[in-house]
Amino acid sequence: MTPAEFEEHVREAIAAIPAGLRDRLENVEVVVADWPTEDELESAEVPPGYTLFGLYSGVPLTERTSGYHMVLPDRITIFQGPLEEACHHPDDLREEIRSTVIHEFAHHFGLSDDDLRRLGVA
Repeated sequence: MTPAEFEEHVREAIAAIPAGLRDRLENVEVVVADWPTEDELESAEVPPGYTLFGLYSGVPLTERTSGYHMVLPDRITIFQGPLEEACHHPDDLREEIRSTVIHEFAHHFGLSDDDLRRLGVA
């Protein structure tokens, strides 16, 4: 899949987030990268031999205080290489992109991986 096609699937996944939630996205950008860097894998505490499909970096909405201003946007990075490597059918890839986008936006809203597991959406 070309980078432009992959990015279009990411945009579609964002657009599919219900408007009420999408309207609450504050100071966050979404980028696509080929692969996670060693620093990203380390910061996410990914064990050797594993990888990331996405990564949220920033201050979740639930942790922002009145002193939160004049800061760079939070960043959600979606990693094309690991997603394509894991998904061999285009429909599976689109679904995993959607799932990854939702997962990372959940972190922006303050949900942890443990929260997502308890909800059955990790």
